[in-house]
Amino acid sequence: MSAPLIQSQSRQIHPSAVVSPNAQIGSDCVIGPYTVVGHDVVLGNRVRIDSHCVIDGRTRIGDETHIYPFVSIGLPPQDLKFAGEETETEIGKRNRIREFVTVHRGTLGGGGITSIGDDCFLMAQAHVAHDCLIGNGAIMANAATLAGHVTVEDGGNIGAYSGVHQFCRIGREAYVGGYSVVVKDALPFALTVGNHAKCYGLNKVGVRRRGYSRETIAALHHAFHLLLSAKLNTTQAIERMRAEIDSSPEVDELIRFVESSKRGVVK
Repeated sequence: MSAPLIQSQSRQIHPSAVVSPNAQIGSDCVIGPYTVVGHDVVLGNRVRIDSHCVIDGRTRIGDETHIYPFVSIGLPPQDLKFAGEETETEIGKRNRIREFVTVHRGTLGGGGITSIGDDCFLMAQAHVAHDCLIGNGAIMANAATLAGHVTVEDGGNIGAYSGVHQFCRIGREAYVGGYSVVVKDALPFALTVGNHAKCYGLNKVGVRRRGYSRETIAALHHAFHLLLSAKLNTTQAIERMRAEIDSSPEVDELIRFVESSKRGVVK
């Protein structure tokens, strides 16, 4: 018969778990068998951590996040320059983090923090390296991998077994297909697929599912046509977008994303 949970102040901690007395545990949390929670960890309310997990370092995890077995969060980064400096990991609310996911804390040279927003879904074996910044509602499918310093904007979707090169950005609601290798910035609202990845234009299925108006979809479709298919260089395409497309915040965002890119964008 398995040992009963230790219940204290609405928390349920399995007796085989190793939880530092200095860790801050919110109300209604559940910590499963053989899980280790370090002394600088802060858990919000109703966080559930299943068996055989390790949560360490200066790590904060928001309310109602569910962490499945064999997950590792907040351990030192895989960076040869890392010298043990105090850095952080921050994970928001209502996230689902599936089996064998690894999330490493930041480095001093990269901003000092690895951050994941709210309502994200990280499927089994996904990896988030040091200093990555992930927005809200992002999805990483099985074994998707982010190298260090990657930014994933709100709603970014990275397919199974895809790899994203360090310092790249994945734009808002971008869709990166499975088994892709992304070495430049993946455009927002776009479908980016392949090794090395290429952009195949507007992710029509995605924008329809998210409820964008016909006018917005038409404006984005025209913008991607100018950028990818009209035999214009990037500067010319942006000039045409500004001249031909009226009052579209999404197209304005696409333009800002391209103009602010440091690595160049996937085309």
